[in-house]
Amino acid sequence: MKNVLILVLVILSLAGFSQKKKEIKKNRIKSIVVTDTENGKTINDSKTIYNTNGEVIEEVNYDKTGQVKSILKYKYNSEGDVLEEAEYDPKNQLKEKRSTKYNSLAEKVEETVTDGTGKLIKKMVYTYDAKGLKTEKKTYDANNAIISVKKYTYEYK
Repeated sequence: MKNVLILVLVILSLAGFSQKKKEIKKNRIKSIVVTDTENGKTINDSKTIYNTNGEVIEEVNYDKTGQVKSILKYKYNSEGDVLEEAEYDPKNQLKEKRSTKYNSLAEKVEETVTDGTGKLIKKMVYTYDAKGLKTEKKTYDANNAIISVKKYTYEYK
């Protein structure tokens, strides 16, 4: 749960401060390093590395002392959808991996979360209606038992 919270916070912070994918690609930016200077001391805050399509392929997060706190690495399919997110510790040891599968309509249909050894932690399965709107998200534990079911309903004008 702590890893998920960290991941959500990282994504939210990057969404607010990061450059747009189109700008990254247009300007051929390879990486962005964010530093923080306090009391005359400059320390690294984060580093984001991009591929030639302007997609984030690696994020390095630092602690208050400027030491690596975590590393997130991403892999994409040809449509630019994230296939894999892997989180590493400061010693570059895999902590957690999130793999995503898509259907032919580019809708996310399954997401699996595994630990550093490849052991399944949980799996999420998504279903959609004929309009392509998400209707359900089922979450399963490592033993394939349902943990939760989230249903989506839509109201139309």
